[in-house]
Amino acid sequence: MTALVIAEHDNASIKGATLNTVTAAAQCGGEVHLLVAGANAGAAAAAAAQIAGVTKVLHADGEGFAHGLAENVAAQVLAVAGDYSHILFPATASGKNIAPRVAAKLDVGQVSDIIKVHGSDTFDRPIYAGNAIATVQSLDATKVITVRTTGFDPAAATGGVATVQVLTAVAASAKATFVGSEIAKNDRPELTAAKIIVSGGRALGSSEKFNEVMTPLADKLGAALGASRAAVDAGYAPNDWQVGQTGKIVAPQLYVACGISGAIQHLAGMKDSKVIVAINKDPEAPIFSVADYGLEADLFVAVPELIAAL
Repeated sequence: MTALVIAEHDNASIKGATLNTVTAAAQCGGEVHLLVAGANAGAAAAAAAQIAGVTKVLHADGEGFAHGLAENVAAQVLAVAGDYSHILFPATASGKNIAPRVAAKLDVGQVSDIIKVHGSDTFDRPIYAGNAIATVQSLDATKVITVRTTGFDPAAATGGVATVQVLTAVAASAKATFVGSEIAKNDRPELTAAKIIVSGGRALGSSEKFNEVMTPLADKLGAALGASRAAVDAGYAPNDWQVGQTGKIVAPQLYVACGISGAIQHLAGMKDSKVIVAINKDPEAPIFSVADYGLEADLFVAVPELIAAL
């Protein structure tokens, strides 16, 4: 029984979500192999070989993998799928794009967003926006799984001594072509990897107020900026700041929620944070039900006072 983790990388280094997925794969039992499909991704493959717990790295190099197109990566996964009992992807935008294609081609049911491994065929996954946890068993010969990375500690990025096996890259699909991308530039930590996150909600009232109140607090704490769906929908913050079930799932060491009521959708994305601080003037706000520290106050008064005290 061997598990294959599909590495997420930038052709030069391995992204953090892969380390959490390796931990989940190890708990499934058996060896853990890692697939690095990229273009000129030798550095990423070398980094993958150092991950603790990984015994073999499969390195497929081809121009078709340069931008991680799901059609091409899925084809490469399918080319080696017969050797594996488990195929695991991080539950990121990339993983969620590729995994269903692999599951469909293998004619198996995908097990999505697992947060716990009970055994080689039994897993926990959240349902109903995280209000219930389902324990599911897969009887498929090959288990295709996406891993909610906040549910597992990351494997050590160094200390491993995996061998690297070079694969022949599959031919690129003629049906999909990379046209371009618009990457948001941000000097702050990436939201899903940040140790501290400061999030604002609709109560801030405008994008100007959002920046005026939240940015100084984030600067003081060295934090990433997040937002509720209501704040994003209202145009106070960009889409890539959204935390929640339909945004990004985060679990930082410290999460500061300012003017966020705590709708189920938002709580599903941040309630695994180690310490949650909520500032809201509504004593009945649901956010207080998950907060470790709650301050019933006007955020326009409390946040500047907090900044002054830091």
